[in-house]
Amino acid sequence: MNIYNTLTHRIEEFIPNEEGKVAMYTCGPTVYHYAHIGNLRSYIMEDVLEKYLRYDGYNVKRVMNITDVGHLTSDGDTGDDKMLKGAKREHKTVMEIAKFYTDAFFEDCGKLNIKTPDVVAPATQCIGDFIKVISALIEKGFAYESGGNIYFDTSKLEDYYVFHNFSEEDLEVGVREGVEEDTNKKNKADFVLWFTKSKFDSQELKWDSPWGVGYPGWHIECSCISMKNLGEYLDIHCGGVDNIFPHHTNEIAQSEAYLGHKWCNYWFHVHHLNTNSGKMSKSKGEFLTVSLLESKGYDPLIYRFFCLQSHYRKSLVFTYENLDNAKAAYEKLIGRISALVSAEDKGDVISDDLEGLKKGFIAAMNEDLNTSNAITALYDVLKADTTPATKLALIEDFDRVLSLDLKAAAERYLEEKKGGDIPQEVLALVEERKSARKAKDFARADELRDRIAALGYAVKETRQGTEITKL
Repeated sequence: MNIYNTLTHRIEEFIPNEEGKVAMYTCGPTVYHYAHIGNLRSYIMEDVLEKYLRYDGYNVKRVMNITDVGHLTSDGDTGDDKMLKGAKREHKTVMEIAKFYTDAFFEDCGKLNIKTPDVVAPATQCIGDFIKVISALIEKGFAYESGGNIYFDTSKLEDYYVFHNFSEEDLEVGVREGVEEDTNKKNKADFVLWFTKSKFDSQELKWDSPWGVGYPGWHIECSCISMKNLGEYLDIHCGGVDNIFPHHTNEIAQSEAYLGHKWCNYWFHVHHLNTNSGKMSKSKGEFLTVSLLESKGYDPLIYRFFCLQSHYRKSLVFTYENLDNAKAAYEKLIGRISALVSAEDKGDVISDDLEGLKKGFIAAMNEDLNTSNAITALYDVLKADTTPATKLALIEDFDRVLSLDLKAAAERYLEEKKGGDIPQEVLALVEERKSARKAKDFARADELRDRIAALGYAVKETRQGTEITKL
């Protein structure tokens, strides 16, 4: 498998530290609000990476943190803790906020067929680990106390800007969004490892430490949680491109200063999901969540399919028109698979055909996780001159990685078609309702649904399209 390594800026053969095993770390969510679908694009592609590594025969151990403390509203170590901000917004405790939005995150992941990592570690459960590593960094001369806080001293490193994305000038106040002057720092690039009560008295969650009562900085948690669960050598670290600087840059700095050797060999970053107005965020435009897509009649797996049609290292533009195109393609794909499922004579699985057609899928995935070409390989299977049994075996095999519920969706589609002949009057109302929904005239759509019900039929949206059943 060849993969683009952000650290070296080139595509490299993936070779783990230990043969047959992969230590994989994923930056988890800050659980102060719902994840928007831009956040979830990264988790979908990281899920595909993990599943393909398993498909390729590796024993993968994947660890993910949950940031429930310490992530400030600015990555430059300023502002309120995002968790505190969420608690104030909803008049709840920080831990109530953390529990609610952690559950909501994993519920969304379930709808998108994203596998839960082997280890999920909330930052609040690892305070002792943070204190241990920070204490060692102070002893080694890589950290210092100033103004009541503990800072990492970036001047002690030969190369801090390891990803080459930024320079010292980028940290000038006013140059980069979120950069504010902190007079406690010896160097502009230094970052906080531990905040004390002297700086944020409003902080709800605080712990005793050798430097006073306080709480950890955001960056330290991923390093410590990774090292605690995966050891001193990490094979691959994942995240969105917005994590590269300063978060992942700081992770490398503190981890390698603590360990005394190279920490992680491969860095995997997923590019942004944009709207027509720019990068998607929680603070501007329509707050696009999985629940919102569902309320508009889209199955979450349509969104997963939409993401897989593009390469993870390319920015992807979200519009409802683009999502509708993905939905139409997915429904057509399920329709073609349903014909294979319903075939009376499926024949035998022809091993030569199976292995030959599998090569296209493997080649695509080995080419820097090219899911777009992997989808093309799926269509090549449907067009191939071989038995239905062979095609279905390949579809199920590929879906171990794609996780689009292809065969199951085709089976449900066939079940739904058994409702018998539907009167033309009902079909006409269903089409009219589709047009109303597309025009976002949901009041009209509800009225048409009631008229359809009065004729003895129920109508609802499924991942295969509109389902019509007798009442």
